[in-house]
Amino acid sequence: MDDQRGETFRACQAYTRQHAKSFYFASHVLPREKRMASYAVYAFCREADNIVDVHVGPGGEGESLRRLEDLRRQLDRLYGSSGPLSPRLGALRETVAAYAIPQTYFLEVIRGVEMDLTRVRYASFDELKDYCYCVASVVGLIMTKIFGVSDDSAGRHAVDLGTAMQLTNILRDVKEDFAMGRIYLPLEELASRGITEDDLARGVVDDRFRELMRFQVARARSYYAAAEPGIPMITNDGSRFCVRLMSRTYAGILSAIERNNYDVFAARAYVPTAGKLRIAIGAALALRVSRGDLPAREASLHDERR
Repeated sequence: MDDQRGETFRACQAYTRQHAKSFYFASHVLPREKRMASYAVYAFCREADNIVDVHVGPGGEGESLRRLEDLRRQLDRLYGSSGPLSPRLGALRETVAAYAIPQTYFLEVIRGVEMDLTRVRYASFDELKDYCYCVASVVGLIMTKIFGVSDDSAGRHAVDLGTAMQLTNILRDVKEDFAMGRIYLPLEELASRGITEDDLARGVVDDRFRELMRFQVARARSYYAAAEPGIPMITNDGSRFCVRLMSRTYAGILSAIERNNYDVFAARAYVPTAGKLRIAIGAALALRVSRGDLPAREASLHDERR
């Protein structure tokens, strides 16, 4: 990687390190080229998300919509190989060319973040699933292009994992999202338990809310389980192990929510660094049984320590 190209990708790396600690932690098991490509993808997705979140409030919607439209035009230039781009998008141009990533995936990401401006309530889970697809599952499809898979059905499992992770984000961030005027929990599921928007505003955690959260946690876990068969289809060069680390780390947030007795208003559930290390070690030990799930270099290290 020459100096100028390396500097472009390092800008994406620094951006990822700052904003995506869990992914950055897991990404270190990837081969360098795939790792840097992943940072380029993350930087784009985060930039799109920031356009919406930075301009929350009166008068901000129009500015955000204009900036998202500009991002679409930049994508056209990126895929058309013409016109100047920011350093981070320059890295993405190289990435989409190297891994044949369809433009439509990134357009779906923009459509998803745009929903945060035009739709801040979801009547049903089916409606919420479409949002999850755009902002998370399609990112999983992008990553299958970078990681490489042995079976086309891996895409279906990537969609499930994206849904699981986005549902986890939603449960963790109920308080923060409500403060921005957004409720992602399906309204019909709130209503069926007699939970009102005023209850969310006041941070009420009672038997009704805990029952709702138990249901939501179980649903998210069902998507993690549905994603699991796709992981062995991922290339065994560290990519497979990276996805398993991400899956287990994010699932750990659900456990943290349970330990907090479902009170997502008092404290933000997260997996601390020590917990991530335990998850990584546990995943490595569990995968040692099958061996095929460990990168070759990690399998050899295990042999040396036996």
